[in-house]
Amino acid sequence: MEEIVNRVTDSGIKTIDLEKWKPSGNRSEIDLKDLLYQGLVLRENEFRQFIKDTDWDKYKGHFVNVYCSADAIVPNWAYMLISSKLSQVAEKIVFGDRNELESHLILSEISSRDLSEFEGERVIIKGCSDSVIGERAYLEITLKLTPLVKSLMFGEPCSSVPIYKKK
Repeated sequence: MEEIVNRVTDSGIKTIDLEKWKPSGNRSEIDLKDLLYQGLVLRENEFRQFIKDTDWDKYKGHFVNVYCSADAIVPNWAYMLISSKLSQVAEKIVFGDRNELESHLILSEISSRDLSEFEGERVIIKGCSDSVIGERAYLEITLKLTPLVKSLMFGEPCSSVPIYKKK
């Protein structure tokens, strides 16, 4: 009987799982729609009272996204006021919904990583994940890896899509 050889393991392909690059920690969000008068307008006095009454320490060390899910015009100073309070306690503050927060966190991780370990290597970016990675992250990791790698693929080692191959 012939020995079964795992060609995927022997291929030397390095896998990057972007989901594992996401920082762990608490996520919180502030949706300004709940602060709008009649769902349309942000009133300065009531908003300043909200800022004053909020226990900002509950966001200590959190990754926080701030946005307004209602179709309303929110003045820029409102986001500035919230940011001025959160900046004293939160780990990171992002404008946008939860997907925008996750995208920002993974993009920050990609930009701060030293990817020199992948120089001259065959690399595959894992395609399946349980959480949202976002198109921007795949674009950014491709831009950072293309000058370094011998080849770049997307998917799984047993079923991948070729993206780039050095000439």
